[in-house]
Amino acid sequence: MTSPMWLQKNLENADEVRDFPNNSGSLRVFSLGEETVGYATFNAGFKWSKDMKEAAGTDSCQLTHNFYVLSGRMAIVSDDGKQFEVGPGDFAFVAPGHDAWTVGDEPCIMVDWTAARPSDR
Repeated sequence: MTSPMWLQKNLENADEVRDFPNNSGSLRVFSLGEETVGYATFNAGFKWSKDMKEAAGTDSCQLTHNFYVLSGRMAIVSDDGKQFEVGPGDFAFVAPGHDAWTVGDEPCIMVDWTAARPSDR
């Protein structure tokens, strides 16, 4: 497969939009050559174990995340109980096996380089 010399996408024209259950947020997915990037919005009140658990069919999130936080805050707790919080300007890696929720009254918006990947990768 030959990649183009350049490829430009706009936030308003995602290749795919994945709406989260309970109006808790969305993921805009952008395919860029061999890479896929997600622009995630987690609305105030989002909690993975409340909003996503049933759809995922697992007790905790089993996706790997590599992301950059643009705005808002999110708390993350691993299955073994370790907890941390991220906010604007933070880059983070989160391994599978965690819960997460927005902190405060504003949405948490981030760019995630791994969670948006198609499941066949």
